[in-house]
Amino acid sequence: MIKTYDVIVVGAGVFGSWTAYELMKRGHRVGLLDAYGAANSRASSGDESRIIRLGYGANEIYTRWSLRSLGSWRALSEEAGQPFFQCTGVLRMAREDDPDAMASAKTLRSVGAPFEELRREELADRFPQIAFEDVDWAFYEPESGVLLARRAVQEVTRRVREGSGEMRTAAIAMPTERGRLSAVATSDGEKLGAGAFVFACGPWLPKLFPELLGGRIHPTRQEVCYFGVPAGDGRFSSPRMPAWIDFGAEFYGLPDLEGRGFKIGLDRHGPAIDPDTDERMASPEILSQTREFLARRFPALKNAPLLETRVCQYENTSNGDFLIDRHPALDNVWLVGGGSGHGFKHGPALGEYVADLLGGSAEPDPRFALSAKATFRERAVF
Repeated sequence: MIKTYDVIVVGAGVFGSWTAYELMKRGHRVGLLDAYGAANSRASSGDESRIIRLGYGANEIYTRWSLRSLGSWRALSEEAGQPFFQCTGVLRMAREDDPDAMASAKTLRSVGAPFEELRREELADRFPQIAFEDVDWAFYEPESGVLLARRAVQEVTRRVREGSGEMRTAAIAMPTERGRLSAVATSDGEKLGAGAFVFACGPWLPKLFPELLGGRIHPTRQEVCYFGVPAGDGRFSSPRMPAWIDFGAEFYGLPDLEGRGFKIGLDRHGPAIDPDTDERMASPEILSQTREFLARRFPALKNAPLLETRVCQYENTSNGDFLIDRHPALDNVWLVGGGSGHGFKHGPALGEYVADLLGGSAEPDPRFALSAKATFRERAVF
């Protein structure tokens, strides 16, 4: 006997969980499946924290999705009585004539998002714990901040379970049908059917659909480090320290939250990773590069002890745009992924968009089409 749902969503990370939640709110009976559980440690949504910011160069759609999602994350925090969103502010550092930073400021103005432009002297006065010698200016988003990623996703999946949805920890076999998918088989031999299927499985998408996506989505190994701050020193915690991004130096970071440590990540695409089998030990090379940057940008943390490292992954499309499109050979299957290292914050808006696509109330955006995903990599969305 096949158990049936209106929609099955495969993948309980931020894209899949919000998609399932939005479908459930629209009255659909949803099955949400994940091989390792919601926001597990192998997943791109599984670390403790993620930045939510609004600046996206000239890519206004992502700025608008971030704004929309920010409201949803705030509401989730307030309704649950949990600090899933923390308003730390976000500081984007830039050099003179930085085209992406200037385009970001222009877009923020056009959509009415709050921000400040700060020159080096103003930055040094406001954030004396940061060394800005190679930074000419920055823009500061006072209402942006940090999302407690793993816990927030697990809250969304809890809401799916307590509504009309069902959450299962189950691996599935790769679909082999053509024309229309009727059911998926789980690793324990059960068959689950649905009228529509959404595969939102992050770095597992090219493993499930190797011929279609093997050359179009590239999972890469990404390492982050957590450093201990000096005893009794509040300069590296919110509200004195914002989340920050320095694309010119290829690093980003988050303040010390809940005593976890001062987080720094290298925003450069790493080597290929298998999300199932690769071990998650940080490399000495990345740690050395991170320490060098830490000592230069945050001198008081030069000798800070390393508390923890994490290894997750980006699942990169050719230019950083998401993949949200029908499977070309299965008309009731949707492919949702390609977060490309910046996708987490957009979960609520993306979930609404996918639910609207399945309900027929939204038109597909060409930038998310499978046909727009090349096999080469030339990142254009930051």
